[in-house]
Amino acid sequence: MTKFIPVSEPSITKKEIDYILNAVKSGWVSSIGEYIEKFERKFAEFVGTKYALTTSNGTTGLHLALVTFGIGEGDEVIVPDLTFIATANAVAYTGAKPVFVDVDPETWCIDPEDIRKKVTSRTKAIIPVHLYGHPADMDAINDIAKEYGLFVLEDAAEAHGAEYKGKKVGSLGNAGVFSFYGNKIITTGEGGMITTNDEKFYERARYLRDQAMSKEKRYWHTDIGFNYRMTNIQAALGFAQLERIDELIDKKRQIFKWYKEYLGDIEGIRLNPEKEWAKNVYWMVCVVMDNDLGITRDELIIKLKEKGIDTRPFFYPISKMPMYNYGIVNNVAYKISQIGLNLPSGVNLTKSDVEYVCENLKNIIKYGR
Repeated sequence: MTKFIPVSEPSITKKEIDYILNAVKSGWVSSIGEYIEKFERKFAEFVGTKYALTTSNGTTGLHLALVTFGIGEGDEVIVPDLTFIATANAVAYTGAKPVFVDVDPETWCIDPEDIRKKVTSRTKAIIPVHLYGHPADMDAINDIAKEYGLFVLEDAAEAHGAEYKGKKVGSLGNAGVFSFYGNKIITTGEGGMITTNDEKFYERARYLRDQAMSKEKRYWHTDIGFNYRMTNIQAALGFAQLERIDELIDKKRQIFKWYKEYLGDIEGIRLNPEKEWAKNVYWMVCVVMDNDLGITRDELIIKLKEKGIDTRPFFYPISKMPMYNYGIVNNVAYKISQIGLNLPSGVNLTKSDVEYVCENLKNIIKYGR
């Protein structure tokens, strides 16, 4: 029977199970309970911000942050073209228009030079995405934002613990948003977190998250709010994972070193970058293929699957989606999306698992089998 190696799977230990059982036994299983406060406080401490606010998932975190900033109808928000669709959808939920910017060919993150070209009088915010665990060039982005008076909302869904010039992502803009989906570096099953140093922003987001209910008059609502809360059970899982995050990040970086050991000298493929100013947490180990390898990315996916190796293609450029096709062509994003591949990257991988993946990948490229 062919072994199966998934792209990702969570690492769940006795610690997570014990905390979850404790939350269940407490009776506080919904959006009130000790683990929510513990998780928020410890996550803010980890990122290096004053505040952290749990949300039901990363997408709702992005939407809530944008609404809190006051983004709405007639506004434009700059997003990278190469990212998961949620980044653009969250903008569209507000009634604003996502404007798609090309990515840097080395980091695959949003290109500051193209941001500057696409700022208009309607631009209100920039959402840099720290793609696949590598931080965007935040100094350049913040300089543009300061020049034009724009909000910066970091989409750090894939980059828990990644660093830019020694500071953790999520602490580098006006606010940051993280995802805790099951394939992320730490998970709550579904869930998200907003981080910020801005007290007024935090209080407003917290208020809107809970149906905008008045603190002084229960069940009195003064704005259109949302039910974007996390449960105490989810927070218990997240708190346990957060206590292990250094271990999990170290394993991610070790897995990448194994891949580099086995694939680093193969002509025609490139692995994830790590700029001198960055700490990449390698949420996904990535391969970008040259066009003259003799096999396409999609053919490689099929052949690896036959060997029990699960992979996935890079994200499609969002500007190619029918609902966002404004006739814009971002050349780097379009090119990379067609030749990029995510390899198995879960923290449960062993060195022999990585060796198996790499040997099969090399044989398919070299011999077609």
